[in-house]
Amino acid sequence: MEQITNTVLMVRPVAFRMNEQTAVNNFFQEKLQLKNEEINKKAQEEFDSFVKNLESVGVNVVVVNDKKELDTPDSIFPNNWVSFHQDGTAVVYPMFAENRRRERRMDFFEELESRGFKINEVLDYTKAEEEDVFLEGTGSMILDRENQKAYCALSPRADEDLLIEFCEDMEFTPVIFSAYQDVEGKRKLIYHTNVMMCVADEFAVICLDCIDDKKERNNVKRHLKEDGKEIIEITEAQIHEFAGNMLQLKGANDKKYLVMSTTAHKSLTRDQIRRIEKHCEILSSDINSIETCGGGSARCMMAEVFLPKA
Repeated sequence: MEQITNTVLMVRPVAFRMNEQTAVNNFFQEKLQLKNEEINKKAQEEFDSFVKNLESVGVNVVVVNDKKELDTPDSIFPNNWVSFHQDGTAVVYPMFAENRRRERRMDFFEELESRGFKINEVLDYTKAEEEDVFLEGTGSMILDRENQKAYCALSPRADEDLLIEFCEDMEFTPVIFSAYQDVEGKRKLIYHTNVMMCVADEFAVICLDCIDDKKERNNVKRHLKEDGKEIIEITEAQIHEFAGNMLQLKGANDKKYLVMSTTAHKSLTRDQIRRIEKHCEILSSDINSIETCGGGSARCMMAEVFLPKA
């Protein structure tokens, strides 16, 4: 199994704004004192320059346009509702916010197939929404595809039983823990694992301080070390600068990049940068408005495509 791909699916927003339905447990979202039209225009500009940045190093970006009539403010984060796998499986996930469920569009699959990718099977977990049970794709799970492990911080958006079902269906080993952040002096669950952790081919960027339970923390460390990953620790302050929300991709000639936002890049220390750059180059883009209103960053904007070619 490959850990990194050179193809990502991205969704260009048409009605991006702060999603009131996700703000209840995404403490990374903030209000911008701008009209929604202005926010969306800024988000589109940031999106387009991010895509250009990726394409300039040879990453293959499949851009699909959002549809205005769907009123999906978070469509820019497709990695929460779908994941694509090397055996030709597309997995569709149950979403916590009702207005995010409208993001699931099967025409995305047709778009990928028209570009020569092969989807053999669609694994659909969305019925779980009827029970108020959620698992938000590669937001909730950090997949080490090579070692077939799924790291998951449990939260209202990541259900343990459903995670185990996914792992059984896709032959992954679950690595389960709880991750917390300080919110107004209280420890509250982090809504998505991918804000505090990123697994690359030879290293992992992780905020171990978020895992309050010592046993759980040591278990996560053990798994990463077992698989030969260099552990690059980040602080809780840095995860608020989106330093955990990164994704490793391949560009031209299989050159490797760790993709992140400018905010995340600026928050890293010299030593952290040096340790990352031992393994691959850093590629960062300014997506400040998207981060502020959406509460998600670079990793959330890219659904990796590992599908076989037809």
